[in-house]
Amino acid sequence: MSFFSGADAYDRFMGRYSQPLAPVFADFAGIAAGMRVVDVGCGPGALTAELVARVGAENVAAADPTEGFVEVARARNPNIDIRQATAEGLPFDEGSFDAALAQLVVHFMTDPVAGIRELARVTRTGGVVAACVWNMTGDDGPLAFFWKTARELDPSSPGESARAGSTAGSLTKLFREAGIADAHEESISTTVEHASFDDWWEPFLLGVGPVGVYVNGLDPERRDRLRERLRERLGDGPFRIKAVAWAARGTPA
Repeated sequence: MSFFSGADAYDRFMGRYSQPLAPVFADFAGIAAGMRVVDVGCGPGALTAELVARVGAENVAAADPTEGFVEVARARNPNIDIRQATAEGLPFDEGSFDAALAQLVVHFMTDPVAGIRELARVTRTGGVVAACVWNMTGDDGPLAFFWKTARELDPSSPGESARAGSTAGSLTKLFREAGIADAHEESISTTVEHASFDDWWEPFLLGVGPVGVYVNGLDPERRDRLRERLRERLGDGPFRIKAVAWAARGTPA
């Protein structure tokens, strides 16, 4: 899936969570100096920047299917190899990297098993393949609370819990289907403080991802009802949102 919202909108909506998650995910994957790594589904470059800080620009490559994201990621992270490509068709040679990472992208892949298999293909034998996806069930993902509240008012709301990798154990299953037999999964998290309810709510109106499409598709009355129900639950702020993701890693054979 390509995102049609701009990089600035994406940063305001999801970057507030993906940027602080990046070092946590990189720690989970064991990224350290001396490694050559690729960021698959890099978006505007939140994880890319973290990888550059750890291993140096000369040891980082990245790919994303959205042209606008690729342009912004290149501007923010000069001197690295960033290409426009899907996860299912990576333009890198077999065994090119010590590690291949996919932060918050598996659930948007057209074919997640094929995408993970490609991450494994471009990783050397004995290297690391790692991916993470927000927890879309319960209350402890950055969007799970929103969708839970939306369904109370609109049982037909789509949610995102059916997306690949977004429930406990599903990422591990995808890894094993892709041929990564030793895959294991943990939860990782970050906590983000919002100064006010409006600070948290307004980025939902920017049309980013499935949740942005849903909010913008509501008529004004239904959108107001949803906003006020969420305000009742969260308060006027400040408040903190704990953003939990499922993370899996394994070793290519």
